[in-house]
Amino acid sequence: MRRGGARAGALFAPAEWQLALPLALFFAAFFVAPLIGLAIVSLYGEPGFHTVGLTQYGRLFGDAFNFGILLDTLALGAKATFICLVFGYPLAWLCATSRPWVSRLLMFIVILPILTSVVVRTFAWLVILGRQGILNKLILALGLSDAPVNLLFTEPGVVIVLAQVQMPLMVLPLLTNLQRIDVNLADASAALGAGAWRTFRRVILPLSVPGIAAGCTLVYAACVTAFITQTLIGGARHLYMPLFIYQQATGANDWPFAAALAIVFMAAVLLVVYLFNLLGRMRGAQLYA
Repeated sequence: MRRGGARAGALFAPAEWQLALPLALFFAAFFVAPLIGLAIVSLYGEPGFHTVGLTQYGRLFGDAFNFGILLDTLALGAKATFICLVFGYPLAWLCATSRPWVSRLLMFIVILPILTSVVVRTFAWLVILGRQGILNKLILALGLSDAPVNLLFTEPGVVIVLAQVQMPLMVLPLLTNLQRIDVNLADASAALGAGAWRTFRRVILPLSVPGIAAGCTLVYAACVTAFITQTLIGGARHLYMPLFIYQQATGANDWPFAAALAIVFMAAVLLVVYLFNLLGRMRGAQLYA
């Protein structure tokens, strides 16, 4: 009996659990409890908090406008994540394979945007993407267009800015993963007759799948919730979920509907993040086969 009690005590009350208890209480008080409160508020049928039901969720899924905002936001995150992956993977590979001083310089360039406020970077992009901005002047100078191109308050403009702002979240996990790959594996592949492309496709890419999944997860979650960037660059023409939730909570004072939007939005983002990780594992298994 004593032995069983000792085992139970060792299982449920180790020193590690005691050390983790303050963090667990903090997490429960400031994350779990607010989410539970948010879910309860979303069950009220009107702003007056008189009736209980699923009315607010019906407003979201039954209205094409409301549901379209959710889909547009999820698609926006996917587009920005794809751009970050396309440009971030070569940059991470260059950092991992370059000389030490070149790698340090590239790392400094990658990390530098993180040291600047996202508000400052977004306002800088307002100048760059304007009709008299640097990008439009470059397009006119190269003869790619006869008139300034509308880049502000468009979805492509939002995607470009999100990709630049969140690029470090893609590069850093990829760089960490690529640096852990044994360089002898590439040499062995070349010794067996594989070319550079086949070595990359059959050796490097499968081993970097965990880094790709981690980078896509971080970038996607950051892009779909980027309230400042979406609002300033997208303007009033493009409405996404963070601004829509803010409008319903503060402008319309409809807290139950705003809570329902937040709950569904969080669930949708978690589902997409889970699918990113699942596809990464499946793709990695296929490449190893």
